Amino acid sequence: MNPANEKILIVCADPDVCDLLGRQALQPLGYKISLAADAGAAIRQALQTQPDVIIADLDLPGLSGKDLLVALSSQGITPPVIVTAQKGDEPKVIQAFRLGASDYLLHPIREAEVVSAVERALKQVRNSRARQKLDAQLNSANAQLQRKVRDLTAIFSVGRAVISITDQRLLFEKLVEAALAVTAADMAWLTLKDEKSKAFSLVSQRKLPEAWAKKINQPMDDGLGTLVAMSAESLSIHGSALAKFKFSALGQAALVTPIKVRQEVIGLLTVARRAEQPFDAEQQSLLEAIADYASISLVNTRLFRALAESAEAAQAGERRKNEALQILRHDAQTQVQAASYPLEVVLSEKAGTLTPEQKQALAAAQDALKKLAFSLSQQATQPKR
Repeated sequence: MNPANEKILIVCADPDVCDLLGRQALQPLGYKISLAADAGAAIRQALQTQPDVIIADLDLPGLSGKDLLVALSSQGITPPVIVTAQKGDEPKVIQAFRLGASDYLLHPIREAEVVSAVERALKQVRNSRARQKLDAQLNSANAQLQRKVRDLTAIFSVGRAVISITDQRLLFEKLVEAALAVTAADMAWLTLKDEKSKAFSLVSQRKLPEAWAKKINQPMDDGLGTLVAMSAESLSIHGSALAKFKFSALGQAALVTPIKVRQEVIGLLTVARRAEQPFDAEQQSLLEAIADYASISLVNTRLFRALAESAEAAQAGERRKNEALQILRHDAQTQVQAASYPLEVVLSEKAGTLTPEQKQALAAAQDALKKLAFSLSQQATQPKR
């Protein structure tokens, strides 16, 4: 650290000692020096200037240097304290160490001793601050890592839900819950476009006010959805810019992401905060990832519906074909029966005598009709597909 930024408070009633410590020894090195003549003034100065090191004489008027150490500790003022004492006052120095002093100087004090003691104390301060800075960085990195793990877990759970949950209502709830988690929002909801009315209806929500939550399965217009549906791009907005929209009744920060299929906006995923705290780029990216999963689920639903309708149409066509075949069989059987009776009458020669050739021809025709009748009856008794 630059010495010009480091502050030293000297607490001493002797002007000559103050001059030696401050003007002669420390100021030439660039340290900022402040002076206090007694313990009361020292405490006020310490609270005001937050010194990096304090040099305090144990023999002060009024409250002693040991009393000053106690007072500094009680006020939460914890810079290193270097005490000064006369030779022979070593017992007082030991007591001072027990009260929190970090170093000592004995009179007569030399400039080199002062500088050396101050440097040792400042080294402790610098190391302590470096550790605190490192701890803060580690804590921040750990918090970011935990957040990323939480966000990735939420995204993974959505991906797994898309391929495993067949109930759309449950899937929509999962999407909204994930949106709420990854954006740290106060409320979230999902709207889908009705194919007939083209209006966006609320299909799932979390933590919406009751008056808005009642709009489930009904058109919901917050003023922002129309803009996002037209642009097909995510919109993050907060503060006074929201005042002219209905959305302002819900919160002071909004993030709306479109759910698209082939560039067509078929839904909107929206999150909001009551406070004027904008959503950042990372949160927008995560919400867009969830919107992509929502798009996949809706496309899958459309495909399944189309396949089901196709299968149903095929089955209906098969039924119609079977019905037509049944009618043809019935008609054929009727015609065969109608043709068989006259043959039997003729072959019985009740209507007149037949030549051998006629009998042979009529018998062959009768056999053919019988085979056809048998074949039709067999097909009629086969199970329908």
